[in-house]
Amino acid sequence: MAYQEIFTALADPTRRHIFETLRSEPKTVSELAKLQPVSRPAVSQHLKVLQQANLVDVEARGTKRLYSINRAGLKELREYLDSFWNDALSAYQAEIERRMKTN
Repeated sequence: MAYQEIFTALADPTRRHIFETLRSEPKTVSELAKLQPVSRPAVSQHLKVLQQANLVDVEARGTKRLYSINRAGLKELREYLDSFWNDALSAYQAEIERRMKTN
């Protein structure tokens, strides 16, 4: 159940902010650290957790490491959340069918 790891990783406000910051474009640790209230080493640790949850990819470019969102890593979370939506739609359909039978 990888979605549990994702929830755990995103439960921390700093990690969530780092993740949301990467939404627009890949960034280095230094670029991310400038936007966070924590140190550069702390940002690196947060990125490690996000990588372990399969939410972030890293790519070496020369001496830099660029971090970006791993959109494929969001698939399991999306499927988990979609299951609730599917349940809601099924319940709605059942209620409509029930009402049509009673009218």
